[in-house]
Amino acid sequence: MTKAELVEAVREGAGIGKGQAEAAVNAFLGTVTKCLKKGDKLTLTGFGTFSVSNRKARMGRNPQTGEAIKIKAAKVPKFSAGKELKESVGGKKK
Repeated sequence: MTKAELVEAVREGAGIGKGQAEAAVNAFLGTVTKCLKKGDKLTLTGFGTFSVSNRKARMGRNPQTGEAIKIKAAKVPKFSAGKELKESVGGKKK
């Protein structure tokens, strides 16, 4: 699903105009981004949690040359699916 398709789905689901739906999607994405930039996490109970993970510096290989290279440490966004989302996508376990 693309962002345009998401906007259309929000428009249909909420019964609002396309401009309002696009503003809502952009506001949500902006809020998640700001929250993660501050180092906070955002939890949507049942859906999942957006957070920031610290990736350590490590050694890697250039796939073209095989040469060893240093990969810098980085902060990366992370999403952990909640119980309800997992169950709805993968089915319930017995």
